[in-house]
Amino acid sequence: MPVLQVENLTKDYGHGRGVFDVNFNVEKGEVFGYLGPNGAGKTTTIRHIMGFSRPQKGRTLVNGEDSWKKYNHIQKTLGYLPGEIALPENLTGTQFIKMMSNLRQMKDMHYTEMLIKRFELEHTGGLKRMSLGMKRKLAIVTAFMHDPDILVLDEPTSGLDPVMQGIFIDFIKSEKERGKTILLSSHIFSEVDATCDRIAIIKDGYLVSTFIANDLKHSESKTYKVEFVSKKEFERFRALMPMGYEIGSVKRHRNQAVVHVNDNHVNGFIKVLADFKLVFFTEIKFTLEDYFMNFYDKKQSAANLPKGLDILHQQDDDAAHETTSAKNGEGGAK
Repeated sequence: MPVLQVENLTKDYGHGRGVFDVNFNVEKGEVFGYLGPNGAGKTTTIRHIMGFSRPQKGRTLVNGEDSWKKYNHIQKTLGYLPGEIALPENLTGTQFIKMMSNLRQMKDMHYTEMLIKRFELEHTGGLKRMSLGMKRKLAIVTAFMHDPDILVLDEPTSGLDPVMQGIFIDFIKSEKERGKTILLSSHIFSEVDATCDRIAIIKDGYLVSTFIANDLKHSESKTYKVEFVSKKEFERFRALMPMGYEIGSVKRHRNQAVVHVNDNHVNGFIKVLADFKLVFFTEIKFTLEDYFMNFYDKKQSAANLPKGLDILHQQDDDAAHETTSAKNGEGGAK
């Protein structure tokens, strides 16, 4: 049974805001990335998982228990880091940590002390005068201090400097090795790419893609950009294009082509290019950001995706079109 389940979750705030028929699971020991820009629906989904909001349709489950109905019970196994932090300004950091440990009935503070040291938290001062970065560190410590089995993290590195972001990513990797189940909501590609096993992309309240992270990192297809010295060479290459290679896009005015080549055919492709006069020949590294932008940048297209992922993208585009049509009243009610 999945640790976290989101089933047909819908919460419509009107004017296209909310989440609509969202479905995904997070398995035990998995780091699941929830990727999208601000306002896409990430926080709304998380608030339902935490039991803070009641869905209009569908449900969210934590260890098989309904988040809304079993709110008090599921909190015991959850560590939650909100995207926006609101702390009581009349307390010091030390007092806030003490208050949270009392609420969780904690007696052993060794793990908390380790977190304070690891994240270089200066907790003795008043919360009112703490910097945003220090408040974020305090929120991290109090989210993890009871060593929960499940972590729900909403924009966890917001407000942290680059060095501390790196420390946080290393910490998430170590928590994963300990068997923790983690939902990581973010719009920062580097932290999602560095930590997640699977990734879901949300756009305008709808999931437009869910995929295994390694499918991007270890695609069977390589992509190369080639520029020829003349139009004659460029056209000769296109005319003689052998089997096993696929031209993704061309720029005739620059005598350039983007070519997708299966791993098994790379050596043969290089031998073919040896018979042509080139300006340059380079591999294009395909990244999570590239894949993400195919959903958000209208100037890009599936033609630029490595083979296999272009099919996935087309399927996701079809699904997004169907849900958008339904949202606009063309195929059913909201």
